[in-house]
Amino acid sequence: MNFDELLRDDRLRQHKTSQQEIKEMLYLVDRDLIDASVEGLSSDRRFMIAYDPVLTLATIPLYCAGYRTHGAGHHWTVFLTLPLSMRPEQKALASYLDSCRNKRNISSYDRSGRITDGEAAELLEEAIIFKSKIEAWLRDNHPEFSPE
Repeated sequence: MNFDELLRDDRLRQHKTSQQEIKEMLYLVDRDLIDASVEGLSSDRRFMIAYDPVLTLATIPLYCAGYRTHGAGHHWTVFLTLPLSMRPEQKALASYLDSCRNKRNISSYDRSGRITDGEAAELLEEAIIFKSKIEAWLRDNHPEFSPE
C-alpha cells in the first residue's frame, strides 16, 4: 500500500506536525523507556510498556511525512507505513514491531503470562536502538522537527 491508497481507505489523514509536537513525543518515549526498565514488574507489563515508545517512535516519521492515522487498526497502520515514511530498509523492523503489536494485543486482551522475560528485554533494547535511529533520521531528513 502507499499513502494515497491509505488516504482513500480512510486509514490516514493529513497532518501538520511541529518541532514542539515531536519534542513532546520524544519526551514520552524517554519516560516509557525508564518505566519499562523498572525491576519487579511482570514480563507482560514490561513488554506492554516497552511497546508504547516503539509505537510513538514509528509515528514520528509518519507525522513528518504529513500524515496521521485514522480509524481502527491505527497501530497496524503506523507500522505498515514505517518503510514508506522512512525508507524501504525499515521493512524488517516494521514486521518485527507488528509482531510485537500482536503479542501485546494477546497479552492485553486475551491471555497473560505468554510473554517471556527475554521478549520483554528484547523489545526494550529494540526501543532504545530505534530511538537513536529516529533521532539521527530526524537530524538528517527533517532538521526542522529535530528537538536539538
